[in-house]
Amino acid sequence: MQQLVLDIGLGTSPTLANFFGGPNAAALQHVQQSVVDTGRPLQTYLWGGPATGKTHMLRAVREAYRVQAARVGWMDPSVYEPPEFDDTWAAVLLDDVHLYNPAQQHMAFKWFVNAQTCSCWVLGAGDVPPADLKLREDLRTRLGGGNVFALQLLSEAELRTVLGQEAQARGVTLSAEVVDYLLRRFSRDLGSLMQLLEHLDCYALQTQRAITIPLVKSMLETI
Repeated sequence: MQQLVLDIGLGTSPTLANFFGGPNAAALQHVQQSVVDTGRPLQTYLWGGPATGKTHMLRAVREAYRVQAARVGWMDPSVYEPPEFDDTWAAVLLDDVHLYNPAQQHMAFKWFVNAQTCSCWVLGAGDVPPADLKLREDLRTRLGGGNVFALQLLSEAELRTVLGQEAQARGVTLSAEVVDYLLRRFSRDLGSLMQLLEHLDCYALQTQRAITIPLVKSMLETI
């Protein structure tokens, strides 16, 4: 059965607090420490396939700095005209580097050089290890020149645990049947599942109904 990915338009910002470590606990701990530690390593690279949490992690770091009233440089493949490096940035965040075009690679390399001069942390993410990136050599080697973490997908048991914990925190009940339905029908990306649960919670409150499979189907008809 094809799984659905919903764009349900929620404004929830990913945070490091709501990133479930599981098999990626070492990477999460490293990133959490790097956000607050001025003696951190100067570069970190995260890699893994879809739904392993790379973008969640980078967006969560951006949010953590925003809370601290600090600015960061952000680049992903949708940033067609990235700005010049700003020496007031607290960090440089490079998402989906494996998809960068030549102009973005050029600017990412310039950011790297300036970041190293300013002792500014660079956190990058891509779908393959640094050695396998199809990027200009000087950028590729810099991305792999620091701490490298391979992110793993959460197991089904871990996904069930996270969904249950989040539901409990919201004061709602998810039956095993509902969890089965969500995991069969929707993307297993944890960020997407958390947004889906938030949307279900809001819809259940609006309709004064418990979260059941019929409620999930009814909600889908409103999207």
